[in-house]
Amino acid sequence: MMIFLFLLFSCITFHLYKLIFQNRSCCYLLHYECYKATDDRKVDAETCAKIVMRNKNLGPQEQRLILQTMVRSGLGDETYCPRNILEGREAAPTLSDSLSEIDDITFDTLDALFAKTKISPTDIDILVVNVSLFSPAPSLTSRVVNTYKMREGIKTFNISGMGCSATIVAIDLVQQLFKTHNKALAIVVSTESLGPNWYCGKESSMLVASCLCRSGGCSMLLTSNGSFKGKSVMKLNQLVRTHLGADDDAYNCCIKTEDKLGHQGFLLTKGLSRATSIAFTLNLKVLIPKILPGKDLLLYVFHSYSRNRAKDSTVAIPSSIEEAGGGISLKAGIEHFCIHPGVRALIDGVGKSLGLDDYDLEPSRMALHRFGNTAAAGVWYVLGYMEAKKRLKRGDRILMIGYGAGFKCNSCVWEVTRDLTGGNVWEDCIDSYPLPTVNVSPFLGMFG
Repeated sequence: MMIFLFLLFSCITFHLYKLIFQNRSCCYLLHYECYKATDDRKVDAETCAKIVMRNKNLGPQEQRLILQTMVRSGLGDETYCPRNILEGREAAPTLSDSLSEIDDITFDTLDALFAKTKISPTDIDILVVNVSLFSPAPSLTSRVVNTYKMREGIKTFNISGMGCSATIVAIDLVQQLFKTHNKALAIVVSTESLGPNWYCGKESSMLVASCLCRSGGCSMLLTSNGSFKGKSVMKLNQLVRTHLGADDDAYNCCIKTEDKLGHQGFLLTKGLSRATSIAFTLNLKVLIPKILPGKDLLLYVFHSYSRNRAKDSTVAIPSSIEEAGGGISLKAGIEHFCIHPGVRALIDGVGKSLGLDDYDLEPSRMALHRFGNTAAAGVWYVLGYMEAKKRLKRGDRILMIGYGAGFKCNSCVWEVTRDLTGGNVWEDCIDSYPLPTVNVSPFLGMFG
C-alpha cells in the first residue's frame, strides 16, 4: 500500500512540475537526414557468402553458425557494407579506409541537412559526433569543424564507446546544454565505424555482430529557440537513461576484446539477454509514470505490485525481454514505437513485452530488413519509415528505445509538431513495404 501511495504522489508531483516548468527549456528537432550508400555497396546473399567463406580461420561449424544467423536475422539483401570489406581488405584496413567511411556518412548527411534547412554551418552553436569504435586525432568533431569552417566559439563533443544507444545519449547531452544556451542550434551526427572493426577470427560468440551490422548513419539539427517551433518536426518530451555498468555480468556481456589468436571483435555473451531485460525493466519504471495517464498508471502500479508479491521480491527481475514490460500497454501515452532494429528477436521480444501488434512493429522490422543493424542510427531509419508511410500526425507521440554496451538502455519520447510526409531514404522503395511476410529470409533459398 505504501508503494502504491508513493507512486501516486510521485505521479501527481511530476505532472505539476511538468505543467509549471516544461516550457522553460525546450528541445526541438528541425530536421534529420539518414545516410543511404550507393548501389555498388549493396550486400546480397551471394556477396555475404563470399565474405564469410574467404575467412580462412573458419571451419564448417563456424560457417554454419554464421549462415544460420544470417537466415534468422531479419536482414534483406539490399543492405550496405563498407568498401574495404567488399574489396576483400577487411583483414588489413588502413586509416584511410576508416576516415573515408566516416567522411562519406558524415558529410553526405550534413550537406543535405544544411541544404534543406537553409541553416549555415557557421550558425551552429553545439556539435556532437558519436562513433563508438573509431576515435582519431584530431577528433571527428574537429574534422567537421574544419570542413565547414565553423566559428571559433562552437562547443564540440566527441562521444565514443556508447554502442547502439549513443544517439539518445547525444540528444540528452544537447538538451542539458540547452538549459544554459538559449536560442542555440545543435548538430548531432550518429554513425558507426565498421570497416576497421570487422572480426576475422573464429570465436562463435564474436562472429554474430559482424553478421548483423551494416553501413548507416544520421545527422540531426536541434534547437532551443522557441521561434523555430513552427519549422520543427518534433519536440523532445521525455528522456530516460539506464546504466548497469556497476554489474560485472552486464558490463562484460557486450564488449570489444581480442580472441586467443589476437583478432579483435565484439564479444556477445549469454548474459546479454538478461542484461537487456533488466535494463529495459528499470528504464520503464522511470519512463512509465511520465507518459501514462492516471488510470493506466494505476493499473501498471497494481500489476507491478502483484507481480512482485508473487515472486516474493521487492524488485521482480524478468527472466526474458518478453517479461520486462509485464504486459503493460503504453498506447494510452504513445502512438508510435521506434525500437532499435538490431536483430529480429529483440524487436519481437520488446513488442511482446509492451503488447504491441504487427502494425506497431512493422517500421522496426522493415528498417532491419532494408538497412540492417545500423547501430546508433537505427532508430532514425525506423522513424523515416513512419514518415514515408505518412503515419506521423501533429500531436502524435513517438517512443525511441535503444540498447548499448555498458550495459545501457536509453529511451526518449518525441511529440510530432506537424504532419510529416517526407520520403527521405525510403522514397524509392517505400511502396514495396511492408513485405508480405518478413519472416521469409532472402538468405534462406541459398543457405537454408
